[in-house]
Amino acid sequence: MEPELGIQRRMNIKNREYKWGARTYVMGIVNVTPDSFSGDGLMGRETEVLEKSISFAKHGADFIDVGAESTRPNHIPITEAEELDRMLDIIQKIAVNVDIPVSVDTYKPTVARLSVEAGASMINNIWGVNNDLSMLDISLRTRTPIIIMHNQIGTHYSDFFSDLLSSLYSSVEFAVKFGIQPTKIVVDPGFGFGKTPEQNLEILKRIADIKRLGFPVLMGVSRKSTIGYVLNLPEEERLEGTEAAVALCIAGGVDIVRVHDVKEIVRVVRMCDAVVRGWRPDNWIQ
Repeated sequence: MEPELGIQRRMNIKNREYKWGARTYVMGIVNVTPDSFSGDGLMGRETEVLEKSISFAKHGADFIDVGAESTRPNHIPITEAEELDRMLDIIQKIAVNVDIPVSVDTYKPTVARLSVEAGASMINNIWGVNNDLSMLDISLRTRTPIIIMHNQIGTHYSDFFSDLLSSLYSSVEFAVKFGIQPTKIVVDPGFGFGKTPEQNLEILKRIADIKRLGFPVLMGVSRKSTIGYVLNLPEEERLEGTEAAVALCIAGGVDIVRVHDVKEIVRVVRMCDAVVRGWRPDNWIQ
């Protein structure tokens, strides 16, 4: 399958320019939930959420992704009203106090719209364009970039990787025909969503094939269960496995890594980028 939509090389968000391929960008995860799979939920603790967000920015994060509903397996869905109650004030405070874009992690159109009005600069929809076209309409009308993720119920595929690429391509093609500018789209293969551990490992091996779609790629491997299965470790002991997976992402050409441990991963990213992408610190000595 050959891409027909052109290679997207940059994106402007919140008066910042993101040059895809120049370096790897880091998205810090902020969960305002009581039941995050990684055990870092901060529901009802606004001061801690803001402090964490400020710390992420200080340690080199390029985005902050705020989610108010757990996506762990067998999680209990919450209502739109509950999600808004957890989310809106937090997004507004982060957007005012932190000078990097805030992404809203939601699949509910009303939550996405009100979050953008509150200060979010990106929509991260774990159901891509499969759940509700209203999400595309919100992105279009507000000119807000959107992360389109591959997801499905169950793990059965006719041909896993071919089906994954075809689904992602169809999603972005549909979004562009809907009116979304290609420069406003990021794709996410959905590591850990509707996939077995074996399928997740194949994604890590074949990132270059996903890159051929022509869009910036985001990967969320942080503390995921596949790392736990490989290392036989609980969520709180998966940092090294996450670091290894992030290094593989960077070697494959991923543009954004979505992580819990920002300080540590920024260091991994910078070291890998120095080799893979020729990035150099400002104080570099020849």
